[in-house]
Amino acid sequence: MMGAAHAPEVYVYIRTVMSMVIGLSLAQLLTRLAGFVQAPGKNKIYFVHIGWVLSMFLYIIHFWWWEYRLQSVQGITFAVYLFLICFCCLFYFLCVLLNPPSIDEYGGFEEYFISRRRWFFGLLAVTYAVDLIDTLLKGEAYFQSLGWEYPTRNIVYIVLCIVAAITANRRFQAAFVILGLVYQITWIFRLYDVLPG
Repeated sequence: MMGAAHAPEVYVYIRTVMSMVIGLSLAQLLTRLAGFVQAPGKNKIYFVHIGWVLSMFLYIIHFWWWEYRLQSVQGITFAVYLFLICFCCLFYFLCVLLNPPSIDEYGGFEEYFISRRRWFFGLLAVTYAVDLIDTLLKGEAYFQSLGWEYPTRNIVYIVLCIVAAITANRRFQAAFVILGLVYQITWIFRLYDVLPG
């Protein structure tokens, strides 16, 4: 019976499999954005929906950079491998929800997005919870190096996602995506010393 794998090739292998799922996720988002350019008048655009498309794009790009730390995990087991692939699959499901094959039965993207908000925000809340576990996998010292803001950020996002899943209030939905995008950009820039922290 095989236990944990330590060889550097295992890390490369796992990153390759994760790359395929992440690549499919990005393709979903880019397909949606390209569709708006190709046929701008085909469906009524909803800026909250577009905001979440942009937010997921940033989240995935950041996640992929973040996963560079995966090489610090000692002895990757099959359970860790399965966990990481499932984490990537969450991103794919979120991106598919943002890029439906058709919204002909809806009046536009606003009606579609609001009708699917429970699925989208439910999965997004799970993603932020899983993100905490993923960071712990990279070591307790690394987790603590991110300070109080990282776990607080994830917990606040989880709570806001639960509220967003429950309410169809357009003002809340708009405020959440706008403030979320602004915070996400500043968080990434501060985390990687692009802006002063």
